[in-house]
Amino acid sequence: MRIISFILLTVIFLCIIAEQTAYSQSTVSGQETKYNPITTSVPFLNITADSRHGAMGDAGVATSADASAQFWNASKLAFVKDSFGISLSYTPWLRQLIRDMNLAYLSSYYRLDNFQTIGVSLRYFSMGEIMLTDQNGSNIANVSPNEFAFDISYARKLSDKFSGAIEIRYIHSDLSGGIGPESYKPGSAFASDVSFYYNNSVNNGNSAQTFSAGINISNIGSKISYDEGKNKELLPANLRIGSTFTKELNQDNLFSISLDFNKLLVPTPQISALGDGSGVIISDNRSNQTAISSIFSSFSDAPGGFREELKEIRISTGIEYWYHHQFAIRGGYFHENEYKGNRKFFSAGLGVKMNICAIDFAYLIPTQRNNPLANTVRFTLIFDLKSFGRKKASPESVPVVPGNVIATPASSN
Repeated sequence: MRIISFILLTVIFLCIIAEQTAYSQSTVSGQETKYNPITTSVPFLNITADSRHGAMGDAGVATSADASAQFWNASKLAFVKDSFGISLSYTPWLRQLIRDMNLAYLSSYYRLDNFQTIGVSLRYFSMGEIMLTDQNGSNIANVSPNEFAFDISYARKLSDKFSGAIEIRYIHSDLSGGIGPESYKPGSAFASDVSFYYNNSVNNGNSAQTFSAGINISNIGSKISYDEGKNKELLPANLRIGSTFTKELNQDNLFSISLDFNKLLVPTPQISALGDGSGVIISDNRSNQTAISSIFSSFSDAPGGFREELKEIRISTGIEYWYHHQFAIRGGYFHENEYKGNRKFFSAGLGVKMNICAIDFAYLIPTQRNNPLANTVRFTLIFDLKSFGRKKASPESVPVVPGNVIATPASSN
């Protein structure tokens, strides 16, 4: 209970601090500055891919491992109990603005042994059909821009409670459907993730509890170019860190609470303030930086100093409740400073787990009216195959609760 109280107090404190800093104003050369979001190429890489964590306010770096773990923290895969798992997710995106934009996510893992797990995934982002025009406004053609990323990961237990993983990613971005000036080419890039996961379970008689923590530094890689290298853009490198506390109340009731912090590891644009408090970019300090140097400089280059760096931290918190290890109810909240993107929303979702598959659903509820994220829904189908590639479990084997979190006394299903 002390851990739960600590997490709740931390969430409340950080939300208060975030709100206070959101309405405070930084100064640059004695002038007020306000809206200064960070933009990158291929932003689809940071769109939540699955329903379970989408329903938990986009918190997922330290939750229990499932077939979608590779998106959040590949090192969690070292703790999966089933030999093989696969998930398929679908998200209609920004339907308030565009009717045919969507994100599809296919991921899978295979456990090599009790210490090693490999994972693969594919993200495909379709921007729908777009009409291209020339400089005179004349129609050229209808195109369907799209982007995708293919990942391969390797996770390994470093101890009974600790694991690490590396992940390699190939990214392809075609923003004009192959139509455009001869100098334009679809962009490609390579990136990698480095992640760690800590999982400590304690069984107290008829109940159990787990504390887990995770960190994932993602999209560390080359820049991407659409004009044969003349101009290069940074990938959305990101730092995600968080923790989850899970409590088995009794044999039929399981509860968990998660808290994540995110920060883009991309330099902040340098701006000059105008009289109305808005700003104009006076220099882009990112064009001449390497990907690695930009990651380090992203912690100290905000025009407003440390106070503005704090505004760039996004907070995600979520809860998950399981009944009889088969029915899940989830909820969450996501907070982003109003001067750094202003995404603030609640989320909710349901999950149903059957013998070898589970179905998850998530729904997003923005705090502002006319928000393009309104009514965003996600659907996920997950298969966890316990008997794939290994012998039948012995009678003494202990079953695992949904998400492979805690080992508990055997129960009838």
